[in-house]
Formats: sequence, structure tokens, C-alpha cells
Amino acid sequence: MTSRLHRLVGLILWLLVVAATSLTVLALTAPAHAADPPNVLFLICDDLNCDIGCYGHDLVKTPNIDRLAASGVKFDRAYCQYPLCGPSRASFMTGLYPAQNLVTGNAIYIRERVPNVKTMAQMFRDAGYTSTRIGKIFHYNVPMHIGTSGHDDPESWDYTINPRGRDRNQHDKIFTLKPGQFGGTLSWLADEGDDAEQTDGIAATESVQMLRKYAADKTPFFLAVGMYRPHTPYVAPKKYFDMYPVDKIEIPQVPEDYFDTLPEPARNTLTRKKDQLNLDPVLARQAIQAYYASITFADAQIGRVLDALDETGLDRNTIVVFTSDHGYHMGQHGYYQKLTLFEDATHVPLVMAGPGIAKGQSSKSMAEMVDFYPTLAELTGLKPPAAISGISLADTLADPTKVSRASALTHLQNGYSLRTADFRYTEWGQDGAEGNELYDHRNDSAEMHNLAQDPNQIETVSALSKQLRERIETATVPPVGIKQVTPGNRMPVKVSAKKSVKKPANVPAKVDAK
Repeated sequence: MTSRLHRLVGLILWLLVVAATSLTVLALTAPAHAADPPNVLFLICDDLNCDIGCYGHDLVKTPNIDRLAASGVKFDRAYCQYPLCGPSRASFMTGLYPAQNLVTGNAIYIRERVPNVKTMAQMFRDAGYTSTRIGKIFHYNVPMHIGTSGHDDPESWDYTINPRGRDRNQHDKIFTLKPGQFGGTLSWLADEGDDAEQTDGIAATESVQMLRKYAADKTPFFLAVGMYRPHTPYVAPKKYFDMYPVDKIEIPQVPEDYFDTLPEPARNTLTRKKDQLNLDPVLARQAIQAYYASITFADAQIGRVLDALDETGLDRNTIVVFTSDHGYHMGQHGYYQKLTLFEDATHVPLVMAGPGIAKGQSSKSMAEMVDFYPTLAELTGLKPPAAISGISLADTLADPTKVSRASALTHLQNGYSLRTADFRYTEWGQDGAEGNELYDHRNDSAEMHNLAQDPNQIETVSALSKQLRERIETATVPPVGIKQVTPGNRMPVKVSAKKSVKKPANVPAKVDAK
């Protein structure tokens, strides 16, 4: 009896040891987010096109964006939904197309148009993440709104930081094509001082401090960091200008009769800024130099944030997104800045890295900025609102050979443009009544030869027109459960009571707690 009891006790002890060992192994091999949900670091530049090293530009220096791409997935075909700051940002933050959230211009608070929408940042906030904004995420009037909350959405954040650097106070030194104007025209300054004195330098410093705080608190976070460069005025320390001698700058060339090949609405987008038409070559090279300098300066600040992520160990469980709000012309098609439906204004950089994401690979899948919301929801195990229109790119991030989207849609005024793997097709007016455009990217990546009226392209135009109209129909469906307030019937913007948020200990300076 005693012997049997000893054997039974021994068996029980052995089973307990096996069970404990198995649990330990499971704990060590389980995905990190099973116990700790992944954090999100969302990095965005303002008015940045794909003049970036990892996107093949052989002159612009972006070592930090490049190293992020080397550790994650770079989307070669990502596109904005509206090539203007306010609508684009409202679109990716709500997961809705501009015709659904009704934000098709700047200087609009999103809750004036969709008062009960849940933003991407709100989703994280409601799930227990600390949601923080540093710099420009929703629309700002740059440079005048620097240092303020601009047209921010207070419901989205637990904390906000509005950096303001010396660049905000240098207007008397800035060269501009239109005296007294800076944000909507070509303007620049090779500034004195160092990075830390600039608005984006301060944003990086605040981001580093915030990451250190998150690491100490060990709480999940959604940190959105919005750089103001390379938006005009192109202000950066002089050392960045020195990296790009003007005699090395090339100005895109445009045939004399080029504008005659375009339908009137497309031509109007390229000729609306009269002061930039046929820009003096000296000024053109200086403007491009300043734009490149601003890109490299912004990249350096992004590098400081990424360094802090690594140094704190947060990189092991943080999803990093890097993007821009839209593309940008720098002389292409004889035009400068944004607000066209060409590749230059609609194509955006998009890099994602972190848990569940392949490393050092590129994807040819189409991607839209409305996809950010559902993608981050899936990667963090959260459930996005049913009303959002984007789709998750998680499968492509795990295996970049997988195609999540076959086309991308961009809207501008009364025009819509469809980008597929081989073509860009654009229609202006109802059912193309005001003209159309077709560009074959297999032979014309610069989109300089409109083939829409080519008799050899009738079948292609017909097929793409059908696809475009199907996409427009989907993108204009009112979102279920979302109240829409049409322009002219603005609702007051409600700001959350300050008492609902506790100020964190050791929070960085210049913090506005809701």
C-alpha cells in the first residue's frame, strides 16, 4: 500500500513538472501580443513624395527611412485618396473616402462633417492604449498653425504636443515667390542654428521623451508623430542645403505643346499657379534644392525617434508606420506642389515594420491610405468599426507577394483617377463628360503621353472606365451608422471635458491634455 502510494505521489509530481515545463515553453514561444498588445508608432511627413533613397532616388539622402524599409515592408504602389493635406488626413484617420466623410477641403474639423465617427486613434484609445499626438496629424495651416492644435480632433487623443521652433519665427528671412505668403507657394530658407531648434527637431525630442516614458510605464501606446517638413516653407539648417549643390539639380523638361494633350480640368490643375509657370531655372533649382534639404532634415529627425524606439527595447513589440499625406510635384509636368491627379501628387511612400511583418521586402500590391485603419486593427487584435471602407493589408505584410488590392482610387474636385498595375485612368466630370486620360506605366511612368483618344486603346479605356465607375460607386456609399453633415450645415465641434483625462507623471513639456 505504501509502495503504491509512493508511486502515485511520484507520478503526480512528474505530471506537475511536465505541465509546468509545457506552460513555460508555451509562454516563451507564444506571440508577444498574446500578453502584451503591440504598440503603434505612426510617423508621417507633410508633402513628401517618393524622392527617397529606398524608392530609387539616386540623389536624395534618407538613411533612416531606408533602414526602416530594410527592417520591414515597403509598398511600391501606395496612393492617397485626395492629394491635399486636410482631406487625405481625414481619410486615413477615419478609414473613409473623402466623399464619405465629406472632407474635401482644408480647414475643416472632421466632426463638422461626421460627428459620430470613430477615428483610428480613438479605436486605440478606447482599447486602453495611451493615444498621443505630437505635431501635425489632422490638418494644419502651415506655417501659421505651427505651435497650435490646428484643425485637430480632440476626441482622438489622451495627450497632444504642439511643437514650435525657430522656423515659425523666421518669416522675414524666408524667400517666397509671393511676398507675405509661405505655405501655398514656393518659399525656402537655409536657416542658421541646429536641428533641435527647428519645429521638427523639437517634435523628435518630445517623441524621444515620450517613448522613454512609455517604456517605463509598460503600457500600450499609439504615438502619432507628424513632421511639418518638407511642406513649404522649405526651412532646414543650412548644412542640409549644402548636401545638394544647385549645379547637380536637374529640372524636369516638358514639351512645348504638352498642355494641349490634356483635357481642360487636368490642364487647369497644372496652370492654376501662374507665378510658377515657366519658372526661372535658377529659382527652380533653388526650390528643388530646398525641398531635398527639407526631406533629409526630416529624415534625420525620424532617425532620432527610431533610435529611441530601439534603445528603449520598444522596437521588439511596436508596429512602425511611415508615410506622407500625398505626393508632390517638383517641376514634373511643368508644375510644383500638389492638387493634381498625376502619379507625382497621388503616389505616397509607405513603409511598415514590426511584429508579424516581413523584413526587408517590397510589395507590388496596390495600397490605399484608407487601409491603414483596418490593417493596424488586425495587427493589434482590435476590431475596427464596421463602417470603414479600407481593407487590411496584413496578409501582404506577412507575405509581400500577396496582392491585397488590384487598384487604387484618388479623388480631386470633379475628377477621379484609377491606378492599376499597368495603367492610370482618369475621368473628369460626370462619367467623363469633361475629358479623360490614359497613361501606360509600362512605357510611360512619367505620364507624359495621354492615350485616351488613341483608337488602339478603345478596349483598354472601356475596361478601365468600368472599373473606375465601380470603384467610385463603392467610395461614395454613405457609411453605415455614421451621421453625415453636408457643407453649409456645420455642427459645433464638441471638445471632451479636461477632467476626463489624468495628466501623466513626468510628461514632456508643451503637452495639452484633453
